Amino acid sequence: MARDIQHQDLPYSLSQFPHLYGDNVHLVASPVCLSLLAKLGSPETKQPLINDLVSMLYGHMIDHVVDLLFPRKLVSQETRMKAFHPEASYEGQVIDPDVAAVCVDLARAGTLPSQVCYTKLNYLLNPDNVRQDHFYIARVSNEKGEVTGVSVAGSKIGGGVDKAMVLFPDPMGATGGTMVEAVRHYQNLPGGRAQKMVAMHLIVTPEYLARVTKACPDLVIVALRLDRGLSEKNILNETPGKHWPEEKGLNSTQYIVPGAGGLGEILNNSYC
Repeated sequence: MARDIQHQDLPYSLSQFPHLYGDNVHLVASPVCLSLLAKLGSPETKQPLINDLVSMLYGHMIDHVVDLLFPRKLVSQETRMKAFHPEASYEGQVIDPDVAAVCVDLARAGTLPSQVCYTKLNYLLNPDNVRQDHFYIARVSNEKGEVTGVSVAGSKIGGGVDKAMVLFPDPMGATGGTMVEAVRHYQNLPGGRAQKMVAMHLIVTPEYLARVTKACPDLVIVALRLDRGLSEKNILNETPGKHWPEEKGLNSTQYIVPGAGGLGEILNNSYC
């Protein structure tokens, strides 16, 4: 068929909130996602609805991330109508099926989100080039409940990440310690460097963004909601990031406000 110009360079623009956190931070402006996220954080929401909502939200998020960041290629693909019309081929852009991708399960809150993303990528890409790793990492707290660091209990990593799109689907971006540790680990793997690393969060705080953008300036951060609910009223009336040092989303035990509760605990109904 003759090439249709509309399919040769697909335009895509992510709907996102304006902010001053830098070009690598994307705060998705989606009424559907924010509605589902509000329901997820409600104290009335229990299992199995919690898992269903997290799966729905990451189903939306992986679409946003792939459309925004993944490489594309031009293809000529016959359709079923080829039997009746020799012109019946789609000629245009698709997501490049040959790109390599790695989904990192930051257990335990990231296990279900990573599985959702991994499954979707196996439909879009050549499954031989899609991998899921498992990284067992958790925050460490003192006797007051304050976060003092992170602990890496082990990992199952299937190889290098040369030229791969590496995704970290972790629901809560609270303090940033876990993400910084995970990104640095992948940066130090033998072999070539990743094509891009992407953190995928349901909720982030200004404190998280400050720490992670400084420690990992090349990391792309995509989040459905920015929570800074402990900030002063005058700060909440300003564009996010305008008074970044004065924005506050973490309480004294480093949980997010308004937040959604500890999703690692809630997803697994395990509070130890």
